[in-house]
Amino acid sequence: MYLIRRVWKVKPGTPRKAAELLAKIAAAYQEAGQREEARIYFNGGTCPGEIDRVYMEWTAPSLESPYRAENRIPDAVRKWGRQVRELAEESRIEFYELLTPEKYEE
Repeated sequence: MYLIRRVWKVKPGTPRKAAELLAKIAAAYQEAGQREEARIYFNGGTCPGEIDRVYMEWTAPSLESPYRAENRIPDAVRKWGRQVRELAEESRIEFYELLTPEKYEE
């Protein structure tokens, strides 16, 4: 099982708007059966830490290429994704392997 986290540095004053768009994107992927439920969080400067950051994370049983033949990106994701890119200054993706019970050593 993996945790996948996308991180965006967005233009000042736009973290909440970007987070709202990403919540819509996450819901569209979930409704299409392509992703588990995602968590969206952001810092617009009211919390300690890096400001103007927006995060989306979800879990997946395996890592898959976004270019795989059966990957069908919902139309709404394309529309909202363009809007997020207009707000973003940079982005990255992070992958983590989750420690699940079947991985414990005895």
